[in-house]
Amino acid sequence: MFSILYTGFHMILTPSVFLLITAGTVLGVIFGAMPGVSASMAVALALPFAYGMAPETAVGFLAAVYSASITGGGITAILYRVPGTPSSAPTILDGYPMAQREGAGKALGFSLIASSAGGMIGALAMVLICLQLSAVARRLGYAELFAIGVLGLCLLPCLDRGNIVKTMISVLLGLLLACMGMDPFLKTPRFAWSESVFFSEIEMIPVMIGLFVAAEVLKQTEKQRKSGKAGKSMEKRTKTVFPGAEELWETRLTMLRSSLVGLAVGILPGAGATIASFLSYAIEKRMSRHPEQMGTGLPAGIVASEAANNAATAGSMVPLLSFGIPGGNAAAIMMTILLVKGVQVGPTLLEVRPEYLSSVFSAMFLTNIVMVIVAAVMVRGFEKLFQMPYSVLGPVILVLAAAGAYGLNQSMRDVLLMAGAGIFGYLFIRLGYNSAALVLGLVLGQESEKNLRLAYVLNGQSLASVFSKPVTAVILAGSAGMLAYSFWKGAAAKKAKEDVLTK
Repeated sequence: MFSILYTGFHMILTPSVFLLITAGTVLGVIFGAMPGVSASMAVALALPFAYGMAPETAVGFLAAVYSASITGGGITAILYRVPGTPSSAPTILDGYPMAQREGAGKALGFSLIASSAGGMIGALAMVLICLQLSAVARRLGYAELFAIGVLGLCLLPCLDRGNIVKTMISVLLGLLLACMGMDPFLKTPRFAWSESVFFSEIEMIPVMIGLFVAAEVLKQTEKQRKSGKAGKSMEKRTKTVFPGAEELWETRLTMLRSSLVGLAVGILPGAGATIASFLSYAIEKRMSRHPEQMGTGLPAGIVASEAANNAATAGSMVPLLSFGIPGGNAAAIMMTILLVKGVQVGPTLLEVRPEYLSSVFSAMFLTNIVMVIVAAVMVRGFEKLFQMPYSVLGPVILVLAAAGAYGLNQSMRDVLLMAGAGIFGYLFIRLGYNSAALVLGLVLGQESEKNLRLAYVLNGQSLASVFSKPVTAVILAGSAGMLAYSFWKGAAAKKAKEDVLTK
């Protein structure tokens, strides 16, 4: 562990890397503070800057953008009662009332300190957990790795119980798309619609930019048009006021508890910072001595939300670095940029290239220090930013997205691909399907197929031998059990709702 930490801090002290991580922090705070720009959108918009970087620097830079964007979302939640990112929505419940009663500066101070503490606790825990899980993963065979991939694919539908059928369909569609193109073993075309066009030739990065950025811009544009809301303005200039030592001491248990909750939730593929912040806030309200006061401007409410969603960013890196399974949309984008640069992501990554863990750790650790200063200095500038109508902000974001798609291969084909993926993603979401589940299926599909086919060959071409392995059987049975339970709970909830309506 100490060698990982030493390598990470040595990497930070390199002037070029330090400047890149700082720049990523600034970009993340700005993107995160823009209403309608999620953390995954922020990472996708930062992709063009990562194309020319070394792989370990690129993943560190994107990790910095990811961490800082979560913090940036809390700024507009407190100042304007509009979360910059979905994970900052619970921050509104106590952040905005405190801003109205005691001034926005104090609420921002609690938010930034909690974000920094949660992020650093998460980064340190990430190193410990990744090293342990990676050591376990290296002992697993192809059959067990296939089962872990299936578990990752099943977790997202289980977490989205409100629409489990459509989420499962989204995962299966992603798996279908992953099978298109050239067979990786037999080198024959599959699902090809012509002899010269295969899905394997379609770049993943433009597809992700389209699904996460262009589709979201279309969605937000429709939302703004229907609501007819204009930008709000501040009545007076805001200055960040950091809490004193006594005030921080009173929230110490909340900060630690919420950080651990956020880390644990972030590790679950598909759970993410949004679920972490809502869950942490609910736990804090249940454990509070005065739960009736939650939502009136208590520091504990701000700390619970912001510490959890920042710790979740580190948690989402754990399955990516340990097993090659992205813990969320942003992690999926980072995995894609590594694959584009020829890095083999999987259980052997940390054994062969431990500098990737060092890069992510050092970037997140530095970001959680620098972002406090950056956000405190830039908070006054967000007044002008928020007043910008979405009719201007949306096209600016689309231009940046198009530049990111074009910059990969300097090809207009990728821009058209991005636009097509954006339109498809918008319609996909409008119909109630889950784009994150589709991406998870697309990213994990090829790796899961490879592991299954290798396990099949190495076990005498017998599927029974593959699935009867003890660890594999337990993981697959657990995955099936979770799905069955989720379907049962969903059906029971639907029946209960119908019974209430018929009464």
